[in-house]
Amino acid sequence: MSEGSAGLVIRAKAECRWDLVSLGEVMLRFDPGEERISMTRNFRVWEGGGEYNVARGLRRCFGLRTSIVTALADNPVGRLLEDLMLQGGVDLSHLRWVEYDGIGRETRNGVYFLERGFGVRGAMGMMDRGHTPISQLKPGQVDWDEIFGQEGVRWFHTGGVMCALSEDTPAVAREAMMAAKRHGVIVSYDCNYRASLWKSYGGRKGSCDMNRSLAPYVDVLFGHEGDLSAEFGASQGPPSYAFRSYEAMAQRVVAEFPSIKVLATTRRKPTKANLNDWTAFGFAEGLAFEGIDFPGLEIFDRVGGGDSFAAGVIYGLMQGEGMQAAVNYGVAHGALAMTTPGDSSMASLAEVKKAMLQDGALTVR
Repeated sequence: MSEGSAGLVIRAKAECRWDLVSLGEVMLRFDPGEERISMTRNFRVWEGGGEYNVARGLRRCFGLRTSIVTALADNPVGRLLEDLMLQGGVDLSHLRWVEYDGIGRETRNGVYFLERGFGVRGAMGMMDRGHTPISQLKPGQVDWDEIFGQEGVRWFHTGGVMCALSEDTPAVAREAMMAAKRHGVIVSYDCNYRASLWKSYGGRKGSCDMNRSLAPYVDVLFGHEGDLSAEFGASQGPPSYAFRSYEAMAQRVVAEFPSIKVLATTRRKPTKANLNDWTAFGFAEGLAFEGIDFPGLEIFDRVGGGDSFAAGVIYGLMQGEGMQAAVNYGVAHGALAMTTPGDSSMASLAEVKKAMLQDGALTVR
């Protein structure tokens, strides 16, 4: 073990095969580009999923060793997703293949369609993720002790999207988190509320109850500012954009759940679909941290900004650079991710460090 940032005790890199393992669903995204879903004749495809995006960002941008525990139906769409993930560099040795029945009655791969917003027109997405293999995963089907113990993992990440997929997936996440704690693995969790997923499982209250039941196993808590306020501070109302409002919320969270050593959230104030102020808030060891600020950040593709923020924070903490640096890594990485299409980051570590200096966006020659 080695002492990390923000009071976290992180396993030594030399004794672990993986820096981070994520648990979550990976879907095929259909992107109509500048057109509308209902009127386009062409789509570009990407792979995407909240927990996967974190693992991919840490691998491609920050150069860490990451793996994903997920499941796919074994058909051409599943193999396309596999090919896309292979390009992303995330290890697939924990990918479970499920037999496809030919028509998708029993299991099928998740897909979703998302058109980018612009100006007064917000982004719009439509998901088709019923009966996916990962939603059918049950406790006992993954040997977490082998992954966390024999292979060795420094950090485990999952979140509210995974837990909303079915009645069984929260138990799978809890099983994984408990195993991670047994082996001294840091656990991070992103609240990531999706109303469409929780509609059949109690809505916001169902999400709140689930997230709070898992909080005792969490070391590092992520979430959109609205998610955190609703899940852990609803009685106080959502925080305003003001820094001190977030600090008060964080103090309530860690007082109720002392296992949470770090809390980090984006702070975005949208003015248009493709324009918002962008910064972040962090809390660790009783201290509050404000990230670098990108006022009036222009957005090309909003999806994945929060996941890239989480990846940057995790990288900074694993590097032992302190909470302030970790939050700044997250802000810069999230900002860059929203300047390119697709769910995943296309930034390099050098670009993230340059963005942290906020020295402009001049052409590099």
